This record gives sequence, structure tokens and C-alpha cells, in this order.
Amino acid sequence: MDLSESLKMAIKTLTANKLRSSLTMLGIIIGNASVIAMVGIGEGAQEFVNEQLQSLGPNVLFIVPGNRETRELGSLENPRTLVVADAEAIANQVPAVVGVAPEYSTRSLVTYLNRSANTSVVGSTPSFLAVRSFEVAQGRFLSDLDVRRNSQVAVLGATLAERLFREDQPLGNQVRVKGVSFEVIGVLEVKGSNLGLDYDDAVIVPISTLSSRIVGRTSPYGIEVSFISVSARDRESMTTAEFQIRNLLRLRHNIMDEDDFFIQSQDTLLSIAGTITGALTVMLAAIAGISLLVGGIGIMNIMLVSVRERTQEIGLRKAVGASQQDILVQFMIEAVILSIAGGTIGTLVGVAGILAVSAVSPFSPGVSMIAVTIAVSVSGGIGLFFGVVPARQAAKLDPIVALRSA
Repeated sequence: MDLSESLKMAIKTLTANKLRSSLTMLGIIIGNASVIAMVGIGEGAQEFVNEQLQSLGPNVLFIVPGNRETRELGSLENPRTLVVADAEAIANQVPAVVGVAPEYSTRSLVTYLNRSANTSVVGSTPSFLAVRSFEVAQGRFLSDLDVRRNSQVAVLGATLAERLFREDQPLGNQVRVKGVSFEVIGVLEVKGSNLGLDYDDAVIVPISTLSSRIVGRTSPYGIEVSFISVSARDRESMTTAEFQIRNLLRLRHNIMDEDDFFIQSQDTLLSIAGTITGALTVMLAAIAGISLLVGGIGIMNIMLVSVRERTQEIGLRKAVGASQQDILVQFMIEAVILSIAGGTIGTLVGVAGILAVSAVSPFSPGVSMIAVTIAVSVSGGIGLFFGVVPARQAAKLDPIVALRSA
């Protein structure tokens, strides 16, 4: 019997038992859909994290108070080892940097008329705009004069401006932070959150004003900062800038052994994020791949049942001249058809799942053609592998015994 005839017979047999064939494919469908969806979601999450880190600004280093071990232990109170004077020293004495922006953030109730929002209040300097790659949508940003005079001026994030002012014009109006009035001088362009802080829903004031009027002086060495953002001249200068900053701060802090700060580069953050999201993607795909194995076992079980049910048919075909190879090929074709059909449907379901997640989530999962190819190939291979046992069992049936047992 030629291959086309075996194929026609296999399709006829499978379509004659639609419910059983559909249930047999279900495991493969779920497995393929899970693998494709999980890989796509994992890659989308990785791309989303990378975009968030890239939005921090070009060639940026972050200097954080406290050593890495202290941060990892998660102490109740953040270390107070960095001050504005450190940022000024870096700007003046480190030739490899072009911008330095100290930041101190706290949470407070911000009010306008009868509207209020419990949000982040960020103290910074004019360098914040360039170092962190922000743009002003309306008005202006903080100036050096605002910082020197402890001016009570504020720049709002786009989301906060919308929440507080709605149809009103924010520029020139007053908002109150902890009972202190601030004149709104600008509104930022939409940027999104990064480093755990949503600047779109924040108010930015001069760091000197924040220290003197809102949080008070909390460090004996000057105005405390949560971290310092530093922009290097170019990507090649980042290692040099990190080395120079570390030496300068060690000298300023009289450090002889362990640093009381650590420097985090954008590349390091990207590498860590890529490692974590990549590992999660592999783990999710591996878990989803178990469904493919379960689907293959389901195919083998159903095919074994099919062999028992079709004993008379097998015996009759052998009696009229069908060879063992003909029987073997037919059952193998049936198993492969079930696997490929299940894989194809599973691929469509997986792609639909990715599109659904993309519509409701902040990141955009992509359809990985590599994942699709691997999933469909594996599902076809699983059908071939798990179809061998029932196919060989059918091929070895003795025609006389088969006809008698029917």
C-alpha cells in the first residue's frame, strides 16, 4: 500500500471518531499553547524591563547609600551616608561625568483646593532633567536660583497634574505639601515609572526646599539624598567614571575598608534583569513543556485502545495481503496526524493568548517563531515517538488470532 492510501485511510479513521480524536489532541493543544504563550510573555516581560531601564537615561550610574550587603538585608531604616555635597564634589572633580542629579524622595499629601493625592515628593536639582532624560511639557523646570533661594516652586508629573487640576491650568496655581504652599512652574512629559518611582505621579521641588521646609535636616553632614544619578560622557567612559567616583567618595568619607555606598551601572541592571527574566522564561517554558509529554502519553494510550478495538480490521487486512510495514505505517501516520493537528491548533491558541495578554498588560508579548517551530516540531516528534509502541503492537498481530478474537 502506498503512502497516500495509508494517509487517506488514517484520516478516514480519525474523522470517524471525532470526539476521541479531539480528546486525544487536547493534551498536545494545551502543551503547544502553553509553551508558545509562556515564551512570548517571558520575552515581552524582558523587553518591557529593558525599556524601563533604558528610560533611566543614557550612560547613567546610580550611587546608592549603604553597602550592597546592607541593602540586601533590607534594614528598616535606609543608610544616610550620601549628601548633596557629595553630588557637588562629583560634578566638580570627576572629569568623566557630564551631569549629576541628587534625589531625595518621600511621600506626602499634595492638595489643590478640595482635591488631594498621597504621592511621591522628590527633591532634586536642575540637572535632573538632562541626566534622567525628562522633557518639560508646560512651563519650565527648576533652576539653580530656585535651589539656592530655597524657592517654593514645584514641577508636577503629567498624571498628578491631571488628577489635581483636571480642566484647570496648573501653571501659576498653588499646591500644598505638608501645609507648605508651592507655585506650580511646570509639568513634565509622560515618562512612566522607573526605579520603583512613578515620576508621572510625583511632584518635584528643589532639594534644598524639601530639606528645609518638609523633611528637615536628617544628616549631620548636609542634605541627605536617596541616591545620586550620574551621567557619563559616553558608554566608554562609564568604567572610568565609576572608578573616579569610588575613589573620590572613599576619600571624602575617610573610608579605609568597606564602602558605605555602592555604584550600580545601567548595564549591570540590564544584565541582572535579563538573567532573571530569561531564567523565568525558560522555567515557564519547561513547565508548559510537561503538558506536551502528558499529551504524548495520552496519544499512546488512545492508540493502544484503538489497536484493541480494531483487532478484527487488522486481522482482515493482514489476511488479504497487508504487510507488517503497512500496518505499522498506518498507525504511525494516525499518531503523527493527531500530534501535528494538535500542535497547529495549540499554536493558534497560544498566539491568541499572547494577543489577549498584550491587550490588557503594560508590556507587549511577541510571538517567537523559534518557540512556534520548536513546539510544533516537538509535538510532531512526540506523536511519532509515542505512536511506535501501539503501531508495532498492531503490526505484530497474528491474522488468525486477530480474526478469532474479534
